[in-house]
Amino acid sequence: MENPKNFSVVQIKSSPEFSEKEKVNKNSKRYKWILLLKAHKLIVFLTWFTNGFRALHSKIKKRIANSEKIHNNRGKLYKFIRIFLIISMAALIFEIIAHFQNWNLRLIQPMEVEGLLHWSYVAWLSFRVDYIGPVVIMLSKFCIVLFMIQSLDRFVQCMGWFWIKFKRIKPVIEEPPNTDDPSSYPMVLVQIPMCNEKEVYAQSISAACQLEWPKDRVLIQVLDDSNDETVQVLIRNEVNYWHEKGVNIIYRHRFDRTGYKAGNLNSAMTCDYIKDYEFVAIFDADFQPNSDFLVQTVPHFKGKPDVGLVQARWSFVNTDENLLTRLQNVNLCFHFEVEQQVNGHFLHFFGFNGTAGVWRIKALEDSGGWLERTTVEDMDIAVRAHLNGWKFIFLNDVRVLCELPESHETYKKQQHRWHSGPMQLFRLCLPSIIRSKISIWNKLNLIFLFFLLRKLILPLYSFTLFCIILPLTMFVPEAELPVWVICYIPIFMSFLNILPSPQSFPFLIPYLLFENTMSVTKFNAMISGLFQLGSAYEWVVTKKTGRLSEVDLVSMAAEMEFKSSNHQSLLQRRASESGLELLKKLREHEEAPVVKKKRNRLYRKELFLAFLLLTASARSLLSAHGVHFYFLLFQGLSFLVVGLDLIGEQVN
Repeated sequence: MENPKNFSVVQIKSSPEFSEKEKVNKNSKRYKWILLLKAHKLIVFLTWFTNGFRALHSKIKKRIANSEKIHNNRGKLYKFIRIFLIISMAALIFEIIAHFQNWNLRLIQPMEVEGLLHWSYVAWLSFRVDYIGPVVIMLSKFCIVLFMIQSLDRFVQCMGWFWIKFKRIKPVIEEPPNTDDPSSYPMVLVQIPMCNEKEVYAQSISAACQLEWPKDRVLIQVLDDSNDETVQVLIRNEVNYWHEKGVNIIYRHRFDRTGYKAGNLNSAMTCDYIKDYEFVAIFDADFQPNSDFLVQTVPHFKGKPDVGLVQARWSFVNTDENLLTRLQNVNLCFHFEVEQQVNGHFLHFFGFNGTAGVWRIKALEDSGGWLERTTVEDMDIAVRAHLNGWKFIFLNDVRVLCELPESHETYKKQQHRWHSGPMQLFRLCLPSIIRSKISIWNKLNLIFLFFLLRKLILPLYSFTLFCIILPLTMFVPEAELPVWVICYIPIFMSFLNILPSPQSFPFLIPYLLFENTMSVTKFNAMISGLFQLGSAYEWVVTKKTGRLSEVDLVSMAAEMEFKSSNHQSLLQRRASESGLELLKKLREHEEAPVVKKKRNRLYRKELFLAFLLLTASARSLLSAHGVHFYFLLFQGLSFLVVGLDLIGEQVN
């Protein structure tokens, strides 16, 4: 404005018609840009969703095409599965549309038909109300009571864990060893039982040979049960390699693998030189202890003559390998962080994990040694030692690296053994528990908490309540389960389970669904162990892959210093493919082995339950059950994923 005096205040305030139009144009342009951005985001999302759905569909088709044949009618089975999957997804879409359109699905009534069909329907209703309904109601109430008791036990354990965390309670070493006097260190025996562990034998032997302890006060026993001569040569050469480096290590091989791991350990304890040793540390073939393991565990026995076991915690090298390993990590973190730590502090008793622990040899001998009567020899010796008055210490801060099963087939076999063995042991130990001289509280803890509640009731109610009764209530509405049973309490308990591993919180819902899915395997194992069925004594060595860890890197660096020796060409350390170079040299005149193609399996029990749950979800949709529908749908889909072996890695 060159001459502001020519304009009045009224003119200045009322004149900018052009600026108002400009504002309108700017707002309209801004609105258009917002719409374009939202449209762009929508297109990107639809493109991502379409590509993801196509990739998942192609993967499923490929897995199905490569799966092994179970029976001749496999094509019909897949047609049924595909039809019910489509119906369930269509039902979910229909439920969403009905919600936004305010449709009341409860107005849908059964079709009234006169004659035989109408009479049959009325007869079915009468029979259901008089006979089926009461049985389902009684069974559901029984399972709900078990569910609440088990949930209360888990809640009490979590409260004990919170108390330990709040008070910062940890086991302490009363008298540390005198580092200036090697003779003050007790004699320690280190045992590494293995069987055809081609992928991991070198890792475990290397880690054990690098333990910080006076060399003349420790002996390492490599207990080999391998029936493969090539693997025997590999392990024997690995032992010779470390023996030439000055490590006190010996190799033992059994020609008769009687008693599996228990027989192997029992055979090793019969050697004459065992009487010179006071403690024994046990590591499975895939376990890689840190070099200070013995320094952190063995001194806890000093000044505590009633302590028979010091157990360390497991840590995993392949936690983030796939969804299956992540879900296992949630379970095992709760087991060690809460169950083992709470029981160790308040009761001085817990189940020995079979590895990463140090035993007082006198406690083993007083308890009868290793027995071959069950597939859980570790739990067996722990129970017998507890009955003889020995106390246990759990060290949550001492961790030993190991592997998680990466395929569902391997994990399924492991869980079958872990849940079948305790039921075998319960049948055998019950008379001894009753006759023992321990306190009444310890007897009640062993019978009702340790065995019945945590080993029998958990898989019993989980399978019966959520996999059988819940879908049946969709067809028997008289026995409908309340929402808090299928939603609120399970989510709250899963939240407590996931607290020790907060980084796994995004997997809360998948963890809940997967645990219900695995209840089929656990329930079957529990029944076979309780009634001594054929599969109860099945022992399958858990398949390992030999994942790289920090201990491997240290071992590889140490062996590079020995590179100039004549033995280095044949005895190099391997990380995830231990022994393959030596294996090639041993087979250089033989025909190259045929590489087996990896295939997935089909699990008929899980597929049948997926069929049942998805059918029940469709029935729940018509009845407008709400939460029941969503639980049944997603639980059915989780059974379908596991039944088609779409979780974890494939196996040979």
